[in-house]
Amino acid sequence: MLYKDRGRALVLALKHGDRHDIVKPAGKWIARCVQDTLRSDVLVAPAPLYWTRMVKRRYNQSSLIARVMAGRLLVLICADLRRRVRATATLDGKTREVRFDEMRDAISVYPKREALLEGRSVLLVDDVMTSGATLAPCTEACLKSCAREVCVVALARVAKDD
Repeated sequence: MLYKDRGRALVLALKHGDRHDIVKPAGKWIARCVQDTLRSDVLVAPAPLYWTRMVKRRYNQSSLIARVMAGRLLVLICADLRRRVRATATLDGKTREVRFDEMRDAISVYPKREALLEGRSVLLVDDVMTSGATLAPCTEACLKSCAREVCVVALARVAKDD
């Protein structure tokens, strides 16, 4: 969905308003959208939060969605496949260039999870895709750890205004 109007309100309610009732329908909807394009060996992995943000928010909204998706698709999920190795500033309102600079070298694969990636397809899950600044280093980390391919899915997408 587009990240504006009701779509934006929905995502923000989930992300900052503890509206966990949004998780199940969102996860099922995304699963239905991707089910015919996934490989059988796909590993579902949510975008990671830095630990301080996780403590503040108490949950990772992308992980909640990914769990529902994986259950619906009957595929493996690894909620801690990747990690943010350093705190990053919030990306809200930042330009594309600033977003990518902020996320450079901020994400890696947990060393104990690298074996899960070798030769496997990975489906990265995030709540919102604006510029790709979060999903790009997530993808790079997976490919560096020998994933066969990486696909991404987001609940909402920011569209450029014409």
